Amino acid sequence: MAIERPFDDEDRVQSLKTAVLSGTAAGMVAAVLLLAHRVPALGWKAALTSISLGLSGSTFWISAVIAGLSGGLFGITYRYAVRQDDNSQLKTGVVLAFSLVRGLALVNVAAAVSLRGWPFAVAIAESLLIFATAATSLELARQQNWIKPVQ
Repeated sequence: MAIERPFDDEDRVQSLKTAVLSGTAAGMVAAVLLLAHRVPALGWKAALTSISLGLSGSTFWISAVIAGLSGGLFGITYRYAVRQDDNSQLKTGVVLAFSLVRGLALVNVAAAVSLRGWPFAVAIAESLLIFATAATSLELARQQNWIKPVQ
């Protein structure tokens, strides 16, 4: 049986750094994806203008911030789940779990069923991209010793 040590300030700082890094990465990817959804209907210029005006702009930024917060929570969970383990299945499992929860929560079920499940696939694929990017940024930060693994 392993003896657990109490958390100290260093653990809290590392968790905060992890949350900020992964949240920023997730929020940025989500913002790009949200903008990409607007481009086919509006064109680039109107899509860029739409993110700064009224309700359309508010929903864009709130959605990006929510993705960033989700990414921050993902990062903390990822840091504690993988610890010093180099198990790729564990790392992939954490990414997949967050992606499924976020992706499925975004979909209107009635619309998805009528469209033969494509909205489910798209939402999950986008979530995979968001959380895989966050995980990759954390792995790179760990390799550079910017973020220390949980001991």
